[in-house]
Amino acid sequence: MSIQKSVLAELLQVLPNWRPQMYFKASLTALSHAMEDRVLVGEDRPLAIASFQRERFYRQEAHRYRRIAQKTDQVYVLCAPETDFKNSSGLYETIAFEPTDSLAREWHLVVIGEQYSSCLICRERTTTIDGENRGSAMDNSRRFEGIWTFDRQVSQEAAAILLDRILAYRPELAKKIERARHLYLHSGVRSQDAEWSFQADPFVQRLVTYLQAGQYKLIKANRSLASKEHKERLINSVTAAIRRSLDPQQILQVAVQKLGEGLGVCRCIIYRCDESDATAKIEHEFLNAGITSIKGQAWPLKNNPLFEEVLELRESISIDDAFHDPRIVERASPNAPDASLQKIVKNCSIFSWLLVPILYQGRLLGMVELHHCGPTPSAWKSEDIALVDAIATQVGVALIQAEAYANLQDLNEQLEALDRTRSNLVAITGHELRTPLSTIQVCLESLASEPDMSPELRQVMLNTALADAERMRKLIQDFLTLSQLESGRVKWHPEPLSLNECVELALSHLHARNAKNDLPKISNLVPQNLPLVEADGEWLVEVLTKLLDNACKFTSPDGQVTVEVSRHSPQSLEVTIADTGRGIEPNRLKTVFDRFYQEEGALRRSVGGTGLGLAICRQIVNGWGGEIWAESEGKNHGSQFHFTVPIVSESSSSKKSQDVNSQSLPSQKQQRSSRKRSRGK
Repeated sequence: MSIQKSVLAELLQVLPNWRPQMYFKASLTALSHAMEDRVLVGEDRPLAIASFQRERFYRQEAHRYRRIAQKTDQVYVLCAPETDFKNSSGLYETIAFEPTDSLAREWHLVVIGEQYSSCLICRERTTTIDGENRGSAMDNSRRFEGIWTFDRQVSQEAAAILLDRILAYRPELAKKIERARHLYLHSGVRSQDAEWSFQADPFVQRLVTYLQAGQYKLIKANRSLASKEHKERLINSVTAAIRRSLDPQQILQVAVQKLGEGLGVCRCIIYRCDESDATAKIEHEFLNAGITSIKGQAWPLKNNPLFEEVLELRESISIDDAFHDPRIVERASPNAPDASLQKIVKNCSIFSWLLVPILYQGRLLGMVELHHCGPTPSAWKSEDIALVDAIATQVGVALIQAEAYANLQDLNEQLEALDRTRSNLVAITGHELRTPLSTIQVCLESLASEPDMSPELRQVMLNTALADAERMRKLIQDFLTLSQLESGRVKWHPEPLSLNECVELALSHLHARNAKNDLPKISNLVPQNLPLVEADGEWLVEVLTKLLDNACKFTSPDGQVTVEVSRHSPQSLEVTIADTGRGIEPNRLKTVFDRFYQEEGALRRSVGGTGLGLAICRQIVNGWGGEIWAESEGKNHGSQFHFTVPIVSESSSSKKSQDVNSQSLPSQKQQRSSRKRSRGK
């Protein structure tokens, strides 16, 4: 059978003026031993009733009750069986109750003799003061509430309740229990009993007080150790988690999640920032249930007194009551630039605020913020602040490592690009230089070794050698031009220019260079009413010529090339050179502007060239602050090359237009030719 009503509850119903006290297990053990020792050293034949929660606890004390049973035949022991404990009548009576019985959560000992009496009636508390559920934890920190007294009346009432329980479990003990009632529950209080209680109570009370105080100190020490263990475990878990990744975004997300869960805050955010930022975007956030998200918002930093204080102190700051903090309330008048801080506190329900900078060698990398969102302010504990500081330090180290790894990857990519450039340079120069040199050598050897060569064949040999010499000169000139542009040694001479004239001049150069070649149809669709552009005329014509030459090179004679100009923005024009040629694979549109890039490869090309033309165009366009890019739908779908040129500012356009119009086109050509000759030298 199982009885659910507590013995302590029944006793308090009988004695409503008594109030239970709290005892630790260690205190109850000392009290029980004191009561048992009183029986062992006395001459009485008392009534002794003991109730143990489990059989294993009874086994620890069984030897004491065997000795007590030698003093008296009125000994009753109750406990929940685990192995061999059962109802029996031996040296003393044993009563087994179900583990679900209320006695399984209680601790009782009642001793009533002729000269003394005492009782200990307690019930275990399943929840400690700090809210930690200990339940059946078998240690000295277990807590009980109950009554311990030498009062004979209380002891007799407790004995009566326990004897009723024993009778319910073992009805066959009715006669023995009735004799116990007659001997111990109906006798009056004796003077010796009162005298012993007066002498023993102060000593035992001091013992219990000492044990209680010692247990409180032990619990406090255990809490401190548990707090330190929790801190170290959290730091280790965050460190291990963020060290597994070299992605800054993943590092911050892991850190905010671990930190928020470990401290149990309402909201935890981490964002990247530096000292000069006006705002920061919140990309990493941890939220507890029911808290409003602020992820994706712009967090104000400029004129933010809290952020400024963190920068000045280079350490964390905590605000226990954000609604009354002078740094927020007094400075945040409606017209003040930092009034938004008070709005943030209100809109985000930030009752308590903790800001911890992420620093590395004095450099600000970001910020960790913890928000307590009510319903009342909460003071930040020093150990929690120290914990967040330690984690912020680990996050800073991880971010620096991630940046170093990213820089290393960039460096490796640059080295790989340089290695490819070197390989292409060797292949292209080997092909572009060796082929014309071989031709020139053959032609010159033929002219030298065959004096009887006909004049017609001699002229063919000379023309071939001159053509290949020109090819070599262009190659070397492209090398020198690109080297000058990349090194920054070029002196730009911007001037107001008519884009129409520059396009016509580029077309003229193209036709002059390809007089003997069949070119595709070239359509000049540039409108006449364009504003003047501001650029170096020589280099602008160079870009147009190279892009037109490139379009013609990869377009068959029956194809078409067009030149168009549109207004890219109020500050620039966009030039587009489109062709119907072989096109470019979409995944190669960015690499076509790399040095030595060859669509077909260096040694299997159907057209000549060094692969430097588009790289030169990019350097020139970047020189005047423009953009250049390529578009294509793929092989055999043609391609379009675009670049932008700045427009002459309106304030000075009229004056510059007059200066440009005062010069004839031949004089401009002469100036460009003069600069070109000087650059060639």
